[in-house]
Amino acid sequence: MAITDEVQRLGEPVRRWVRTQKDEYTQGEPRPLGADLGAMSVYVSLVGAAATAIRVSGRQLPSRIPLGDAVLLTIGTFRLARRIAKDPVTAPVRAPFTSYQGTSGEAEVAEEVREHGGVKHAVGELLTCPFCMAQWVGTGFVLGYVTAPRATRLAALTMTMVAGSDVLQFLYDGIQNGALRSPGGQEEAGSLSGQEV
Repeated sequence: MAITDEVQRLGEPVRRWVRTQKDEYTQGEPRPLGADLGAMSVYVSLVGAAATAIRVSGRQLPSRIPLGDAVLLTIGTFRLARRIAKDPVTAPVRAPFTSYQGTSGEAEVAEEVREHGGVKHAVGELLTCPFCMAQWVGTGFVLGYVTAPRATRLAALTMTMVAGSDVLQFLYDGIQNGALRSPGGQEEAGSLSGQEV
C-alpha cells in the first residue's frame, strides 16, 4: 500500500497541472482533450508499428517519390478523406458519433457531433473533418505506397478519377445552369445572333 500511496502523492501535482491546463484552454467549453490525446496516441502507435514492420521486413524506403505519384496520392487523399467525412453513403460509419443536420453541398451532408466531451466527441470530430481525415488517409496511402506501390497507385488512381469526375460534374452543371451566359442573358462571343462583342 505504501507504494500506491506514494504514487498517488507524486501524481497529484501532475493531475492538478493537467486540470488547470484543460480549464484554461477550454474556458468552460466541452472539449475532449483527453480523447484527442488518445487519438494522437493511437495514430503514433499505428505509424510506429507500421514503420517497425516495414523495417523488419527489409523493405527499403524510396529515396524519392516521382511527382506523378505524389500528385496521384495527394488527389486520392483529398477525395477519400472527403468521401469518409462528408459523403451520404459513408453516413453509417459516422452515425454512432454524429447527428444529421441537412445537406452542405452537392452530394454532401452536414452533421454535428452528437456528444460533447469524451471519446465519442473526438471520434465524431475526426470523422466529420475532411482535413483531419486527410492525415489518416494520407498516412495509409504512404504506408501502402511503401509496402505495395502498385496496389496503392491503383487505389489512389480510383479516388483521383472520382475527384476529376466531380470537377467535370460541377462544370457540366454550371454549363447547364447558364454559367457561360452574360449577366444580361445573352451568350458571350459567338452568340447565335451574330452580334459582335
